[in-house]
Amino acid sequence: QVQLVESGGGLVQAGESLRLSCAASRSIAGIEVMGWYRQAPGKERELVANIGSGGNTNYANSVKGRFTISRDNAKNTVDLKMNSLKPEDTAVYYCNAFRNLVYNIWGQGTQVTVSS
Repeated sequence: QVQLVESGGGLVQAGESLRLSCAASRSIAGIEVMGWYRQAPGKERELVANIGSGGNTNYANSVKGRFTISRDNAKNTVDLKMNSLKPEDTAVYYCNAFRNLVYNIWGQGTQVTVSS
């Protein structure tokens, strides 16, 4: 089973950028969907963005135009570039690997804090 490790979180000011990276323990070429989710204190975990094995992407309305997800099957990584960060983007961000009825794997999460 693939293991996922996130990195790149931190404390930034509103308007700044961060790049999160998710490193997989084995090839992600065959993984149907790779995604980034987030969970703020007191809130449910929500989808931020995902990317299919064919490169198709999907974004939450709240991040469209600001965040970009990408996957590198050769490096076994999935990145999330976050621009124009807002205080409401503050959350723990989780990497996810998903294939319907087969697996739904999570990383340990990385904290992103955006100050106003």
